[in-house]
Amino acid sequence: MALPTDFINKYQHLLGQKEANAFIQSFSKPARHGFRINPLKENRPRGVNLTNATEHCQFGYYGEVTGKTVDHQSGAVYSQEPSAMYVGEVAHPKQHERVLDLCAAPGGKTTHLGSYLQNTGLLIANEINSKRSKILVENTERFGLTNTIVTNTTPEVLAARLPNYFDRVLVDAPCSGEGMFRKDPDAMQYWNLDYPAECAKRQRTILKEAVKTLKPGGILVYSTCTFSPEEDEQIIAWLVKTYGFNLLPVKKFPGMDSGVPEWADGNSDLQNCVRIFPQHFSGEGHFIAKLQKPTSEPVHQQSSKHHRDVAINQNTQPMNAEERNLWTDFERQMLKKPIFGRLVTFKHDLYSVPEITPNLAGIKIIRLGLQIGTFKKSRFEPSYALGIALHPQDVIHPLAISCASWQKYVHGDTFSVDKSLKKGWHQLICEGQPVGFSKVVNGTAKNFFPKGLRFQAD
Repeated sequence: MALPTDFINKYQHLLGQKEANAFIQSFSKPARHGFRINPLKENRPRGVNLTNATEHCQFGYYGEVTGKTVDHQSGAVYSQEPSAMYVGEVAHPKQHERVLDLCAAPGGKTTHLGSYLQNTGLLIANEINSKRSKILVENTERFGLTNTIVTNTTPEVLAARLPNYFDRVLVDAPCSGEGMFRKDPDAMQYWNLDYPAECAKRQRTILKEAVKTLKPGGILVYSTCTFSPEEDEQIIAWLVKTYGFNLLPVKKFPGMDSGVPEWADGNSDLQNCVRIFPQHFSGEGHFIAKLQKPTSEPVHQQSSKHHRDVAINQNTQPMNAEERNLWTDFERQMLKKPIFGRLVTFKHDLYSVPEITPNLAGIKIIRLGLQIGTFKKSRFEPSYALGIALHPQDVIHPLAISCASWQKYVHGDTFSVDKSLKKGWHQLICEGQPVGFSKVVNGTAKNFFPKGLRFQAD
């Protein structure tokens, strides 16, 4: 790989000639792939090899998955680079916590956080780039997250609206991307000797606001996919010095390195950070730090007690009488017992939102919890997101289908079913995984797979 000359010279100086040679040579070796399984799903995926588990990630495995399988479409697996898996593992939120993933797209770390929250508490996944926020929505829906709100706003707005609110904040900061050169060689086009310092300036701006959202005593996890000390140790040294954070130790698995105090202010606590170099660990480059906010500040946060019919912001409303009747009829016909508590509407769509969701006025929301469905001319149509989020054991009409029928479904085609099946909505199940809804009429399963997601299965 033709690495930039300035990049090579920089790390020869920082690492020394012998270590730098091994470092540079690692970029010419094949990248290693990985994936996580989804603990929110009832059944383990059947189409992937689960014999090569990662030591550093509870849900992680080495291996490659494609996007055109039942396992992937249903959200039973999530493709993720092995080093990146350790960020969510370090963050490891507890159930019922309030968690913010501040720079969340495309959603690998959001879904990992959701794996630990188990659809309890509240997870706000924010992405400032509008186009990337839509990809984030797709991944949170596919994973079956029901406690997750996707926002598309600035850190400044979140800090102003939700001060001292979150138990845990993850900042996977936009960076110079040096650790991704092997996986994504195009990243080298943006790199120059001054680029890390430019990124560090932006990272400080983001962190200034992230600190405000975190409650006293809360946990901040900071990560990058770069080797640059300007964006790693020097950022953490600045954070500790400026805000008095306590730098917590992070467990290091074989092949993981410590942070380098000499690359910042010499603070020995920087050894608590984790560096992942590709010449030592089977993955791409990463840096991870875990910090705790001082507890001396008073806590001023919004109450978590809300009536379930209180609107989330100025654009949401409780259901009217007609909508409530339509939803109640569908719920009675499809679900063995009521599952969803706090329900609100946005235009014609019905959403289930986490019970502890605060007032989000002034924050641009892209996905408000779980979209349950849409009200259409005196009828209720369930959403694709609901179809893959519901557990089959909770549904009155699950319908097991073959892989051949699944291929027709994801392509947007109808397919034949037993003519004795009751007319109406059925949750489709393939290889033990829920894959969406279909409306059965006279032995034909009508297709409601979203047009923008359709594909030709392998």
